[in-house]
Amino acid sequence: MTGDRHELAAAYAHCAAIAAEHGRSYHLATRLLTADRRPAVHALYAAARTADDLVDLPGADPAGDMTAWSAAVLADLDSGWSDDPVRLALVDTFRRYAIPVEHLVDFLAAMTSDLEVTGYATLDALDRYMWGSAAVIGLQVLPVLGTARGVPLAEAEPYAIALGEAFQLTNFLRDIGEDADRGRVYLPHDLMAAHGVTREQLAAKRHDAAFAALMREMVAVVRRRYDDAAPGTALLAPESRDCVRAATALYGGILREIERADYRVLDRRVSVSRPRRAAVFARRLTAAQLARVRVTIAKPKSRSSTGA
Repeated sequence: MTGDRHELAAAYAHCAAIAAEHGRSYHLATRLLTADRRPAVHALYAAARTADDLVDLPGADPAGDMTAWSAAVLADLDSGWSDDPVRLALVDTFRRYAIPVEHLVDFLAAMTSDLEVTGYATLDALDRYMWGSAAVIGLQVLPVLGTARGVPLAEAEPYAIALGEAFQLTNFLRDIGEDADRGRVYLPHDLMAAHGVTREQLAAKRHDAAFAALMREMVAVVRRRYDDAAPGTALLAPESRDCVRAATALYGGILREIERADYRVLDRRVSVSRPRRAAVFARRLTAAQLARVRVTIAKPKSRSSTGA
């Protein structure tokens, strides 16, 4: 890829700043990655955040802005360079790790749909939306994390999809009140109806036993998605596993905070406390450092065994 190396480094630094500002748990977990992998994950986050903001914090012409940004990022990916720092880092990441452009196209389509679609009839319908908004994010990150020796990426993909969906479902439950303010509901309508919960109730931020029961069922749904994803961690490159374990613990911790708040999320935003985030990071840091040492030690052995 041609271009100014300093400009590219500045673009990655810009993405890291976006991740640090807007994704505290996510950014903390990325600190457990090796230095060569970390910038790419920041780039993927920053690009997703930029597109999401075009939808959630719209300007005078949200549809036009989203269309223009989507066209620009795809054109930049084709040309191999961008004058926009987020798109520049994204282009470099996609090319460096050979990430299929289809994953980006599907993501952009999902973000665009948020401008018109305000709810989902069933969990299956929500899953179809999450293919573009969450599953493909997991598939984009997977090549950056890498897999263990002898494990093809395709073997780890179902687990990356499940984890991306688990993270997004967690965000949906945490942000119900904020999303309702934007006129969107990411709870399956059939489950809402079964519990006697209406969109009007969400908009009015009226907590009651019926809403708590709905949330209890949804938390169980999300936990099953985390369970589906769990076997995939062992398939990843050893030096990437603790980042995923930390992110899972931190996002899973949001579910515990929702429960501790008695599912009162309509008029407040629950979060994992700073001491808890620090404890998760500290516990995983030693394991991550040991994994890097083991990988470093093993590399010469693998080269000699192949005659390299």
